[in-house]
Amino acid sequence: MAVPWGLLISTVGGITATVVGVIAGGVVGRRSQNRQWLQEARTAAYEKFLQAFGAVEMELREAFVDRRTPHVVWAPFNAALQSMSLVASQEAMAAAEQICDVIEEFTILFHGRQPADLEELRPIHSGLYEAHVKFVNAARRSLDPSQEHLVRALGGPSSWHGVESAWSPGHGASR
Repeated sequence: MAVPWGLLISTVGGITATVVGVIAGGVVGRRSQNRQWLQEARTAAYEKFLQAFGAVEMELREAFVDRRTPHVVWAPFNAALQSMSLVASQEAMAAAEQICDVIEEFTILFHGRQPADLEELRPIHSGLYEAHVKFVNAARRSLDPSQEHLVRALGGPSSWHGVESAWSPGHGASR
């Protein structure tokens, strides 16, 4: 009895194609699932960091304007930084580090004294504003490289005229 080689080759070819297709589909599906998880984890970490940064920045600014000692709750800020270090892009981490550096400068204003001059806040406020926009842009690009570059971000440090208007002339503002 002759072996029907044509039938055997097509059957083996069909089985091989099916197995290769299943394996390739599994690899592609797993890779897509990992990318989706990373995207969701980054989004959550960036949101958490921006919320914690906003709370710290507002408390420091309000304490400055109210001429009181700030009562910053650092735990959420530090937890947000640690969460970000698991998933953030290098660019977003560098931008977050810049925010941390400026926040540290801001807290130093309060060491052993109450800041008395609005001009002490101006470079810190400017640094916070720039670092915030830089972080938002880095986070946006890490989530979707096609996102447009923002010139301003919503939230975060208020505009400088808002800080000046909250600082009454009796506080020692130099204009």
